[in-house]
Order: sequence, then C-alpha cells, then structure tokens
Amino acid sequence: MSVFPSKLRVFSFFHLCGILYSMNYFALQVKTRAETKFIHMATHTSLLDEEDAVRLVFPQKRTKIRRKGSILPALEPIFPGYIFIETSKTYESFYWKLKTIPGFFRYLPDTQHPKPLDGSDLILLKHFVSFGPVAESSEVTFDQNDRIQVTNGPLKGLEGSIVKVNKRKGRAKVKLDLYTESFLIDFAFTILGHSDD
Repeated sequence: MSVFPSKLRVFSFFHLCGILYSMNYFALQVKTRAETKFIHMATHTSLLDEEDAVRLVFPQKRTKIRRKGSILPALEPIFPGYIFIETSKTYESFYWKLKTIPGFFRYLPDTQHPKPLDGSDLILLKHFVSFGPVAESSEVTFDQNDRIQVTNGPLKGLEGSIVKVNKRKGRAKVKLDLYTESFLIDFAFTILGHSDD
C-alpha cells in the first residue's frame, strides 16, 4: 500500500528520517492570513491524486500574548504567507494544480522556474520541522551579563539570529532569512526556575 494518501494532506513533521531527508521542499507564497484556507481547499479537493506524491508543510509556533494583565497562548505561522511543498518528484507534479487555488501568489524563487530549497534555506526549514506540527516555547536561562542562554526548544541554535529579548513578555525576536525575504518573528520562551506573575 502506498504511503501517500489519495488526497493532499498537511504535514509539519515527518517521523521517518529517511523520508525527511530524501524529499525536496519547494516554497509557495499565498495570501497572508489565508494560509489555512488555502490548505483546506487543497486538502478537500481531488486536485492531487495518489500519483502526485505531494504533502504540504506549514510550520507554526506557539507564542503568548498579554491581555489585560493575563498571559494567553496564541498560534502563529513561522513564515507568514508561505507554505512548503514536500515531494519526491519535480515541480511538474503539482505546478498547475496548486496554482489554480484562490490565494495563490507565486512559487519561489519565481513562478516560471520553481526550485527546491537548498543550503541554509533547507536547513532552516528542517530545523522547525524537527519540532513537530507546532514549535512550542523554548526553555532559557540568563547568564550573569543578562545574555540569553537557550536550553532547548526552537530557539536552540538560533541564538545568533536573536535581535531582541523581552524578559517580561517571555519573547525573543528572531531574524529569519529565506530566499531573499527576511522575517522578524517573535518566539516564546520560559525562563527556567521562573514563574510568571
């Protein structure tokens, strides 16, 4: 039986490392804040069949927001406006089918010649994919000079990309570069040994 379903499915994490490292990842830009709608339309149509061998990756993160003195959890995309296409085939297998869905903007680096992620772009995507469907809060400490030290979580390995830290809100602003785009994204963290008021 094929490991690929008859309809397109959304995956943010793949348990089989062999599959994870043998696949290509293409980037697709869609309307911002309409990513889940685009995914829903792709998932609940028969645009792609078993032979297409395509899956969608939509990395998300759990963060927290402060409202009226209370800290509330929130779920946000790591790369707003971007969905990633995981496939063992070339882009011809999905090119026209996904392009017909409302909300489609372009393939990267350009729609006429989509190319799979490689180098630092691929490493960055796999970093977040490795944390599962949703990247949870990181655990951190601060040294005697008040510099952040990440113990575990999605911020681990990204310390050099942190541009701002807000200890009160438990957020670290990280600069992420993908293709020619730069994203300033807030990631939540928990200070070990510290309790929120």
